Amino acid sequence: MSQTERERVKTEFRCGYVALGGVPNVGKSTLLNRLVAEKLAITSPKPQTTRHRLLGIVHLPRAQLLFMDMPGIIDPGCLLNESLVNTALGTLKDADVVVWLVTPQETAAESRVILPHIRLLAKPVVIAINKIDTIPKLEILPLIKLYHSLLPEAPVTPVAALTGDGLPHLLTEIINLLPKAPPLYPDDQLTDQTERFLAAEFIRERVFHHTAEEIPYAAAVQLEEFDEKDRPRLIRLRAVIYVERESQKAIMIGKKGARLKAIGQEARIDLEILLGCKVYLELWVKVWKNWRKDPRALKELGYLIS
Repeated sequence: MSQTERERVKTEFRCGYVALGGVPNVGKSTLLNRLVAEKLAITSPKPQTTRHRLLGIVHLPRAQLLFMDMPGIIDPGCLLNESLVNTALGTLKDADVVVWLVTPQETAAESRVILPHIRLLAKPVVIAINKIDTIPKLEILPLIKLYHSLLPEAPVTPVAALTGDGLPHLLTEIINLLPKAPPLYPDDQLTDQTERFLAAEFIRERVFHHTAEEIPYAAAVQLEEFDEKDRPRLIRLRAVIYVERESQKAIMIGKKGARLKAIGQEARIDLEILLGCKVYLELWVKVWKNWRKDPRALKELGYLIS
């Protein structure tokens, strides 16, 4: 590449923050992982799995896209959900571009929860209709027309985060709306989160997969030890899974410790991939009564920022 071409690329380079917004369970975390080509965000079939803002960085020759996964926007109930909604709304405000992620199964009532917030932003928006692999192709065009009528100025693009279908076009639409700016992160960095944070999240993901009803939402994971003195041979982790009641603790542990053992075994596999070495994982279950309604607990567990 000549000096002139390098200068032209430099002046045309685009970089900015892109919020992945929507109601719970529309595939925001799956989309982030697919775009980054790395598992950063935890996923589960249960709604409201995401509890924090999570940055995933996509590096392209002429753009750096800083995708922000975030909790789904819902009508808050407990103090935890109120904190999650505040995190989501703050993420929308911090973005240069908003991707409003919807699904064919989304109801009008669900869309109305987030649409007023998006209209108030006065920021560029791209509407991504996710999970198009779950419906006949003939049903896609009416959905495009529907969402175009809600936000006429926003491009609407169908995608399938699970398969990657439609993502190149989505990236093009986003890049066209990003500001011209130099990259903010080195080209080998995929997130701004620490390994400690991701480790705790990977454990919580296994909790979501192995429990049902209220248990996943009443569970929080706190990493108490991250001992890497023997790295790269071994990293020792100790984590506490907090629940709100003794009955939930018994369910989490399972008969003769079977459920907790399964959670630990599966989490260790993911952690070894993440950390690139063997992991010794020790899990404990403790009761923190009504932690979702306790400001002190939420602050200590990282859900309230003072």
